[in-house]
Amino acid sequence: MTDWARVRADGYAVPTDRPLTDLVAELSGLLRSPDPVIRDTQAYAVLATWIGRGVLSTDQLRGLGDEMVTRFADPEPQARTFAPLILDSIVSAGVFEPSWVPRFERWYVAEEDLRGYDAKLGWLHAVAHGADLLGTLGLHPAVEPVQMLRLGIGRLLTPTPHVLRDLEDDRLGYALAATLTRADLTETDVTDWLDPALRVLSVPPVEGITPEVTNTIRTLRATYFLIDHGFRLSGSATLTRIPHRDQVKTKLADVIRIVTPYYL
Repeated sequence: MTDWARVRADGYAVPTDRPLTDLVAELSGLLRSPDPVIRDTQAYAVLATWIGRGVLSTDQLRGLGDEMVTRFADPEPQARTFAPLILDSIVSAGVFEPSWVPRFERWYVAEEDLRGYDAKLGWLHAVAHGADLLGTLGLHPAVEPVQMLRLGIGRLLTPTPHVLRDLEDDRLGYALAATLTRADLTETDVTDWLDPALRVLSVPPVEGITPEVTNTIRTLRATYFLIDHGFRLSGSATLTRIPHRDQVKTKLADVIRIVTPYYL
């Protein structure tokens, strides 16, 4: 087995004593590790760095992506939640397969383990890691942006006992705002994805404010703030403004006002 801590210490230089395919296979396997040091600081850090540097070929990236989507059905939560991070790196590197999208969508809206941090497993961050991939897919020309907007609101409205923490709502809010920068979105597209939230929030739950209501409002507040003030897309030094900005802000305010009428 390769000393991955040493690889990281050496500036992520690719070891020359083993074939690259073997190294990638080992790193992929270690992404399932319950040890956060092995998984986060070694396997993920090395693999994501190599992907970003162009170390892996297109075929290797495609094969790794195919492997990652199978992880969405893995019984181990850390295996499921690190898969979208690697897919995000792969898509950002320019390799994309349409078949990856529906499998990601099914997992993201259905994932039940929404813990941000676990004392033994370390960072899990299903919502935040999925949000990163959602935002990248939302900007990809081969993906319908409305799909990603609907996926985001679907994730938020899915009943859960877990209130998001560790800035996961901000990560998803950013992904939604990034997707809304797509120039091919119509005035109807940029507002209709919020209709499910209007319907759900307009019928107050008898048990009071549920976690999913809290998650939805906090995330949409973050989205509103980003749209109102502008934000930086990855790699950009200038603030981004979205098309149909006023229409989106008005619809977001309509949704948020249902629960917190004093807020806007």
